[in-house]
Amino acid sequence: MKILVAAKRVIDYAVKIRVKPDKSGVDAANVKMSMNPFCEIALEEALRIKEAGNASEVVVVSMGGSQCVETLRTGLAMGADRAIHVLTDSSLFPLTVAKLLQALVATEQPRLLILGKQAIDDDCNQTGQMVAGLLRWPQGTFASKVVVDNSKNKVTVEREIDEGLETLNLRLPAVLTTDLRLNQPRYATLPNIMKAKKKTITKVTPEELKVQISSDLDILEVVEPPKRKGGVMLSSVDELLDKLKNEVHVL
Repeated sequence: MKILVAAKRVIDYAVKIRVKPDKSGVDAANVKMSMNPFCEIALEEALRIKEAGNASEVVVVSMGGSQCVETLRTGLAMGADRAIHVLTDSSLFPLTVAKLLQALVATEQPRLLILGKQAIDDDCNQTGQMVAGLLRWPQGTFASKVVVDNSKNKVTVEREIDEGLETLNLRLPAVLTTDLRLNQPRYATLPNIMKAKKKTITKVTPEELKVQISSDLDILEVVEPPKRKGGVMLSSVDELLDKLKNEVHVL
């Protein structure tokens, strides 16, 4: 069984974000970039499925400019067998990414497509659901546990919902999106980083995949969240209740 994993290049989670002066977006110049944490979890789970003997190949794919090669090299160093780079300098939104993944699925013929549940830069949480709809594949979103059973041609997904834990049995092929509690991604060791330089990265373009890139949404404005006000020490419960009622208006 082949597993296809999507990996997005984002600003590193530890970087303090700066909004552009014109409020058109986030300033990404000269800041550290890394693989989206949820995508790391998706790749780690694919590697564990392969190590358990339930997959023969793990392919990682990233979309964007030439810098995405760094993200793919990280994925290869973690243990992916090969990589695909969809080369484009255009802005990509969830529906376009879903269409590109649909085209890659038609070419690669994986039995399992795994994505992070969302990217930490836009927090859209849409691509996995969209590509499942386009492919007409069953989907298991926010997966906190995954068990593959090739003999029964199914994957069991445990997911956290408001009421507790929900368990789904999905027939393969299927789409999964990963939650934070699914696993702890491994670190790429120096020997594997060196080996990754020899692994194959195939470059394709949206035109070759016959996907037209279009903007299906417009970003009107990006602003920083309001600064948090300092705390106030209160002398009694009555004073607290008075502020909640007359100042905050929550009572």
